[in-house]
Amino acid sequence: MSADQFELNCSVREDKGKGASRRLRRLDNQIPAILYGGKEEPMSLSIAHDDIFHATENEAFFSHIITLNIGKKKEKAVIKALQRHPAKPFILHADFLRIDEKQAINVKVPLHFINEEKCVGVKIGGGSIRKTLNEIEVSCLPSNLPEYIEVDMLEVDLGTTVHLSDITLPEGVSSVALSHGEDSDLSVAQVVAPRGSDEDVDDAAPEAADNTAAGDDAGDDGDS
Repeated sequence: MSADQFELNCSVREDKGKGASRRLRRLDNQIPAILYGGKEEPMSLSIAHDDIFHATENEAFFSHIITLNIGKKKEKAVIKALQRHPAKPFILHADFLRIDEKQAINVKVPLHFINEEKCVGVKIGGGSIRKTLNEIEVSCLPSNLPEYIEVDMLEVDLGTTVHLSDITLPEGVSSVALSHGEDSDLSVAQVVAPRGSDEDVDDAAPEAADNTAAGDDAGDDGDS
């Protein structure tokens, strides 16, 4: 399925409650879902489990406009929440948010890290990349929603941290976290020194010195 052709056939669900949901999953191999947002009332839906399960195997499903075919009506939406079985490869419930082409939406978009092997801090400094985020929440009009956002690691040196503010976002796309102020400029990734390097030794030295001093003090107390 291509990234611009996510469609799911849905049916309006009349029976509600936990018992009805369990029967839906067990007898019909379908899952309960809800469509909400906009000026219309929330709508309870049912979706064939295999259809949505296969759709979620594509990463783009979570950051793309989805067409819900509800009878003869088509609704444009984004996935907002997905409940999975804790132990089995089974989806239990899905939440969809209606979209308005003229109104900005908040969606979590995956990060794709590029040039990891060519990274200065890795290739020359011998470090390794430690990723702290694999997705970020963005705000944009539905037409500007990116499938993913690239994080270029090429020029990142050893000991350097990449923050949200260092990422180049597509035009018309902004970071939700950064809109809350500088304190929300989260770490995305960092190039860390190899274990046992001089930097590790330097970091550990003060602690070792403190421990030695503490031991000397303890000995003095014992002699007095």
